[in-house]
Amino acid sequence: MSHRHTLACMTDLKSPETRVPLGPLVDTHAHIYPRNTPLIEGATHRPVRDVTPEEYASVLDAHGVLFGVHAAASFMGPYNDYTLAALARYPRLRATAIVEPSVSLTELREMNAAGVVGIRFSLRDYKGTPDLRTIEYKRLFRRVADLDWHVHVFAEGERIAMLTEQLLETDVKIVIDHYGNPKPDQGENAPGFQAALRAIASGRGWVKLSAPYRSPGCDHAGLAAALLAEGGPERLLFASDWPFVGHETTVTYRQMVESFERVVPDAATRLRIGRTAARLYKFA
Repeated sequence: MSHRHTLACMTDLKSPETRVPLGPLVDTHAHIYPRNTPLIEGATHRPVRDVTPEEYASVLDAHGVLFGVHAAASFMGPYNDYTLAALARYPRLRATAIVEPSVSLTELREMNAAGVVGIRFSLRDYKGTPDLRTIEYKRLFRRVADLDWHVHVFAEGERIAMLTEQLLETDVKIVIDHYGNPKPDQGENAPGFQAALRAIASGRGWVKLSAPYRSPGCDHAGLAAALLAEGGPERLLFASDWPFVGHETTVTYRQMVESFERVVPDAATRLRIGRTAARLYKFA
């Protein structure tokens, strides 16, 4: 990969006079997009302003977060130009991309060199579920595995479970968003959360402790404890979900950091989670 920020630079980002207390080491999920981005059919969000990589870098700095990851926005579909431009400008960023199963190996290699580390399925509130057992997807996942990328999944809990089952038949690494998108009346029995546990147990799964506001009423501390018990900090990730699409005026970055600190109260464990992210997203 042409851009490489390593953990060795942790003490070099700021002078002693300007250094802020370190927050989470890696924010593994945020979105950047231009207001006039081409929208896919049925897009569930229409941007009202530009969300720039410069703004995101400023937010990271303000909260003492060293590295960030752009999660491909569902409404942009396979339009990854803006993502690639951001990666070229900021070596402290990585990204996932949305691609068609027909994407060429050459295109994937070019994305890899730019700092893309995975592909994303973001399907919540969208119609249709792809059949990941088709030969087209099998070829794609073989290439994803060969590149040492991961597949990043977000949908309703039932569809997370379906997609995870199909992905576990392949050799790819699996990252599941937002605690598996549980409902409060289901708790640990939520199908997406159970899929997250199965992904961890497989040795190829990671789960993001993120976006608690998207599953209000859930015992996120209890869910985090169950995930820690299953896989330890080597299978968990912190993510902010900035700029909180659909909740921009009611959620703050600081609240997401504080949520992480509540569900994982031990600072040493949070640091180990950060180092997990640094390895998975190829910062180290």
